[in-house]
Amino acid sequence: MRSANEIYTVKKIHLDELEAIPFFEGAISALAFDYGLKKIGVAYGQSITGRAKEVDVLKARDGMPEWNDVAEIINDWNPNFLVVGLPYNLDGSNSELLSRAVTFAHRLNGRFNLPCYGSDERLSSADARIQQKGKLNIRKKNKKVLIDDVAAAIILEDWLKKIIK
Repeated sequence: MRSANEIYTVKKIHLDELEAIPFFEGAISALAFDYGLKKIGVAYGQSITGRAKEVDVLKARDGMPEWNDVAEIINDWNPNFLVVGLPYNLDGSNSELLSRAVTFAHRLNGRFNLPCYGSDERLSSADARIQQKGKLNIRKKNKKVLIDDVAAAIILEDWLKKIIK
């Protein structure tokens, strides 16, 4: 187990590849993933409106989803691109989860042969909690409100803003 003070390293070339801005002509669509060890939020969006909507929250076991569930979502939505949230620390340094999110992005690309990009996801979960706060009153007190798909939508909208200049 790594200590809290250890610096988590990710090869710069892997981050550069994920954070590149894709070249495209015309409208595009994308699925975004808010990567986590227990849950992975998924959202869909497109470049015409620059908006994204929540799709699903997938269960994960130690960061690994049921790949058949991912395949079904990709087949249903038919995106041009995949986007994975890159969990940097607030100060911009690499977080413990960053290398795992990068590995997840490469696995998505390898399994589904779709271009996969990364987008800084700092504060996306906090923003998602704020967006969902009003919905907490509608739900039963003991029921947890999932925010992972909302966070994925925030990640995707941020990414779309970067590429639609």
